[in-house]
Amino acid sequence: MSTASPDGMRVTPLESFPPPERWHDWRELDAKAWPKRVEKRYTIVPTICFNCEAACGLTAYVDQATGDVRKVEGNPYHPGSRGRNCAKGPATINQVHDPDRILYPLRRVGPRGAGSFERVTWDAVLDDLAGRMRKAIQDGRLTEIMYHVGRPGADGYMDRVLQAWGVDGHNSHTNVCSAAARLGYTMMVGHDRPSPDYANARFVLLISAHLETGHYFNPHAQRIQEAKMNGAKICAVDVRLSNTAGLADYWLAPRPGTEAMLLLTIANVLLAEDLVDRTFLRRFTDWRGWLDAHGNGGADFGTFLAQLRDHYAWATPQRAADECGLDADTIVTIAREIAAAGSRFSSHVWRNAASGNEGGWEVARTLQLVTTLVGAVGTVGGTNPSGWNKFVAKPFASPPPQQVWSELLYPREWPLAHHELSFLLPHLLKTGRGRIDTYFTRVYNPVWTNPDGLLWIEALRDEALVGCHAALTPTWNETARWADYVLPMGVATERHDLMSQETHAAQWIGFRQPVLRRYKELRGEAVEWTWQANPGEVWEEDEFWIALSWRIDPDGSLGIRKWFESPYRPGERITLDEYYGWIFEHSVPGLPEAAQSEGLTPLEYMKRHGCFEVRSGIYESFRDPVPAAELAGAERDEAGAVVRRAGKVVAILDEDGSAVRGFPTQSGRIEIHSRTLAEWKWPEFADPGYIESHVHERQLDRSKGEMVLVSTFRLPTLIHTRSANSKWLTELSNTNPVWIHTSDAERLGVHTGDLLRVTTAIGYYVNKAWVTEGVRPGVIACSHHLGRFRQRGEAHGGNRWQQHESDLTEVEPGTWRVRRTGSIAAFDSSDADSRRVWWREGGVHQNFTFPVQPDPVSGMHCWHQKVTVEKAQPADAYGDTVVHTARSLAIFEQWLRRARPAPGPDGLRRPLHLKRVVRPAEATFRLPTDG
Repeated sequence: MSTASPDGMRVTPLESFPPPERWHDWRELDAKAWPKRVEKRYTIVPTICFNCEAACGLTAYVDQATGDVRKVEGNPYHPGSRGRNCAKGPATINQVHDPDRILYPLRRVGPRGAGSFERVTWDAVLDDLAGRMRKAIQDGRLTEIMYHVGRPGADGYMDRVLQAWGVDGHNSHTNVCSAAARLGYTMMVGHDRPSPDYANARFVLLISAHLETGHYFNPHAQRIQEAKMNGAKICAVDVRLSNTAGLADYWLAPRPGTEAMLLLTIANVLLAEDLVDRTFLRRFTDWRGWLDAHGNGGADFGTFLAQLRDHYAWATPQRAADECGLDADTIVTIAREIAAAGSRFSSHVWRNAASGNEGGWEVARTLQLVTTLVGAVGTVGGTNPSGWNKFVAKPFASPPPQQVWSELLYPREWPLAHHELSFLLPHLLKTGRGRIDTYFTRVYNPVWTNPDGLLWIEALRDEALVGCHAALTPTWNETARWADYVLPMGVATERHDLMSQETHAAQWIGFRQPVLRRYKELRGEAVEWTWQANPGEVWEEDEFWIALSWRIDPDGSLGIRKWFESPYRPGERITLDEYYGWIFEHSVPGLPEAAQSEGLTPLEYMKRHGCFEVRSGIYESFRDPVPAAELAGAERDEAGAVVRRAGKVVAILDEDGSAVRGFPTQSGRIEIHSRTLAEWKWPEFADPGYIESHVHERQLDRSKGEMVLVSTFRLPTLIHTRSANSKWLTELSNTNPVWIHTSDAERLGVHTGDLLRVTTAIGYYVNKAWVTEGVRPGVIACSHHLGRFRQRGEAHGGNRWQQHESDLTEVEPGTWRVRRTGSIAAFDSSDADSRRVWWREGGVHQNFTFPVQPDPVSGMHCWHQKVTVEKAQPADAYGDTVVHTARSLAIFEQWLRRARPAPGPDGLRRPLHLKRVVRPAEATFRLPTDG
């Protein structure tokens, strides 16, 4: 609720904020002119943050005197973030005015990797790329064009572009992020991530540091705090005493990789003490399928419940205490707290344990099992599946699916991988599995972000493997040096995108728009391309892809151009106003009516407000009746309590005989037993279980100083690889020491600030110690955000707020060394703050020393590392890194041999019912008969 004060400001629960009707001409006093009363006039333009995937609302203040963006704040009318942004949102203004940012398209001069570039025109870029792509498409080389994205910041736009080209070329970062958790959730409920209703919860279980970091952490964190203020209890499961754990009622720090064991024990307590929701389990789980798989087909629900209780009876509190290194009584207490909360139990895991460990996908699966047992699925205060809360609007026309399958994206060894095996791309290229003609990296820095980054360099520098590499990026990064083109793309205030995220029990969309273009339009100035309004010639991807597609197929003979023609002006090139305007008119329920009530078109409404709530109060969508029209021609199976068409479940029968929506699984219900895992060569994992991690205690030789390195935690003020162009964020967080427990530090004889050498299977790095009791003994932890560098003497580059200078040298084939040659320091620039830089270290990059470790089932990179830790040697210096890439290739082969490749049933390379990013034609799912 909000009320108007006498001065016209709108008072919200957050703060006073300019009312939207005055955004076109907002006046306020200039704080810097105090004590003089100097009035400033702004035009406020809403947009969406682009510094993580939460899609929080922003408002940009354009100074009417200069036409510059002067500040960025939250948008209190945004349904997800409600104006309560984290530090990363307002820091957008740093990115806009960063003195080191790339403002014009650049083309490589000299050998790839030499770091020399020249300015070119956008026309030259488009002509060159379109020419080589046209030839590849005409030659039928439809797997040699690849788009590799880090943070998409959009919903579905690029899928349409790639399918218009007819290529199988979408690659992502997800298998170094969340793919394991996604697989675990999918195997249970058919949706790939949770959407907790934190605000109404009575007990919150976080296998994360979600009050400070993580997926959608800001919209989630504020709702967790609301729940806590209303009496809810919080349990944080984390090897570190994170800020989240510090605010929790319970902090559990199990041995890394044993989290699924903890959750199975909680499930056992719930079953043994009969604390489960029998009605929910009977109506909405596939207990019939469980009984069929366990030799009791045709038995009743009571038999299922007894059998399930027996199945998990081995997971006793004492066994979990021994395995996890926790207190047995505390585990029982947590289980009873969850039972007491019942349907108001909210939970979440995203990266953390799921991403760190072999078998990490079972963490999400066992967490969903606990949620299911207490009936907290889709309830008020429970946890929705993500698909109920995320809203993806459809465009005006969609190309048909591509007719090819790229095994550089989905190799047959991992048929159940939820996303592309992106982090293995250089390994697949170097072992002869293919090549890439034209490679786009977009808001992605694989050299620095991924494990085994030096092998990425070896692949990217080889023009026989990668013919042309264009880096589309808002900032200079370590990968850009190995590109042929570096193409500047806009930050949050400089681009169009449509986004929606599952932040709470509602659906909403957010519209990111280029602020200065909008400002010029409001002043009556015509703008053809966004780069004409942005700083320099910074463009945006949406328009870039349209322009490129027209260059690839100028006469329409390839069948590409038609997908980029206006739905309003046949044969003419589509504009983004037309693309998004059509979506807002036709694909967003309630938006046309809301716009009409204000005398606006739907497009103008979204430009003016920046967001729209589609639905609110979304709960228990699995109970929604299925319209009779959708059931035409389907058959009821009363014994199985489902409705099928052509053998596929299209609805489930509730106990009153009504057909309801259910879940998008094979059975239509929550699947505690997975027929998919059983049929696809993993029968031992068909029921939720516990898989010992690759860093399990049995894998460690403590006598040799072996420990577990946890590298998956994030700093709340940094953005993977896009923080280096923000002075505010870098000043807040500018080093990443190694967390080490006091007992381990005493054993090694080190103190805070001393240098440690951390040795992995392929090399080592040297970093400073931070001695603390806030981490589990036997475990070290180091954040991955820092250690940004540029090559000594590099002609192009930037991000001097965070990047130090280094020598990156291949001392012999397959052996690399990184040594710092300079520290972060004050520098001269157009920003006076650059002369005030006081920090020097900048952190240490550790990912170079990590071999790839693809989980045999999910394909997710298992981030945790078995390491030895010792005091630094006399010749070691802060930041020293040595890596042997030949060893990393050998380790890749070891993990590869543990996979169980396709074909699966019917000669398939992947189950047809599983989602696949930019899904190709169904025929491509079948392996060729000759292989």
